[in-house]
Amino acid sequence: MVFDTKVAILVLDGLAVWQKLNVTAFLATGIAGAAPEAMGEPYEDAAGRRHARLLGQPMLVFAATPEMLQRAWRQGIERGLTRAAYVRAMFSTGHDAANREAFRAEPADAPDLVGLALRGPKRDVDKATKGATLHP
Repeated sequence: MVFDTKVAILVLDGLAVWQKLNVTAFLATGIAGAAPEAMGEPYEDAAGRRHARLLGQPMLVFAATPEMLQRAWRQGIERGLTRAAYVRAMFSTGHDAANREAFRAEPADAPDLVGLALRGPKRDVDKATKGATLHP
């Protein structure tokens, strides 16, 4: 299947594995929440039990340097892409309200990003993630 949009998650290389997984999970939910139209239908198992819907398109996860994250941040804003961000300070918070406070305290033009998810037209997401490699 060919999609008009693309979802890319960039995660700072060098984080502990638990941090990479945590950041990726949070960012994926941010994109899913911002794009309800991209959600697939609920899943049903062979016993007829219903399970939660998943995003209806692939999400590519990239390893990124701090510079790549900042570049993708700027490109995402300039191109009007849907963005979900995770900053380093959020590792020390314990709930959503504290995460939002930590994010708001970051410099608007250069937050201390450890992860960034982007969704939008394929061409624009590709330009924003240029130079990043798929996470091993």
